[in-house]
Amino acid sequence: MNPPYLLFDVGGTDIKSALSDEAGNLLGIRRVPTRRGTPDPAASLIDQLHGLGSDLMAQSPLLVPQAVGLLVCGIVDEDAGLGVFSANLGWRDAPLREMASKAFALPVGFGHDVSTAGAAELRFGAGAALGTKVRNAVVLVIGTGIAAALFVDGHAVSAGGYAGELGHAAVPVGFDCPCGAHGCLETIGSAGAIAKRYTQASGRSVDGAREVLEAMETGDPVAARIWNEAVEAIAFSIAQLCSSIAPEAVIIGGGLAQAGEALLEPLRRSLRNKLSYHREPLIVPARLGQDAGLRGAYLKAAEAREVHP
Repeated sequence: MNPPYLLFDVGGTDIKSALSDEAGNLLGIRRVPTRRGTPDPAASLIDQLHGLGSDLMAQSPLLVPQAVGLLVCGIVDEDAGLGVFSANLGWRDAPLREMASKAFALPVGFGHDVSTAGAAELRFGAGAALGTKVRNAVVLVIGTGIAAALFVDGHAVSAGGYAGELGHAAVPVGFDCPCGAHGCLETIGSAGAIAKRYTQASGRSVDGAREVLEAMETGDPVAARIWNEAVEAIAFSIAQLCSSIAPEAVIIGGGLAQAGEALLEPLRRSLRNKLSYHREPLIVPARLGQDAGLRGAYLKAAEAREVHP
């Protein structure tokens, strides 16, 4: 049985934190905004994590963590323990694993938020629910942005942290992207882009993609166009993956996945129309929801504990 762990899932918008007990249950899950705009974003993050960890341990004084699981967004070199680059949070080549280990005086398992959450989804969530061991898969997280975890022949594809940035792969109808490129999938297929484009096209301000879906379901033609263009763009990118890594399954997570079959069924149809001899993957929803990252952090903490018992 594993000992208790401290777990952190750092996103561009918020940080999720929790303790896990000896049985792996998540305790005291907390979600707070990620500090932004500080002169030293890496040091500011570690300071914020230390405060969150101290609060968690004070609430459960009988649990003494033996390792930390830390996931962060952006480009991540897991082997070197570096946050290579985060456009949202501002660090470059930050030794986050070493900094966290010093702050907590514990071994730290370190990883990319999407790829590690994807590994948890395959092990505990949608992958396990498929009933057969899936060795080639994509876990596609569609929210404010878009990122993917890629698994080929049972192994995660990292490429030094650069693999899986599907949101910044070009699609035929994409637009200028804050990353500096043009045509990125994220500019048309993300939940943020759907809401933004609908607001611009209709003159009606919406808070999120869910409102665009609701408008489409009431017969709004502008909402239908924006939604369908997003689906087509996502299907295009998945079709490219079918030609390269040939996934058996594509697991859709993130905020947009909450649309359920309103997203998944047209996505399946669009993808089918783009394939010929290719293997057509199952397209299924993720199952772990907002806990996927923390479950992934749990896996990383367990790995760190094995290396540094």
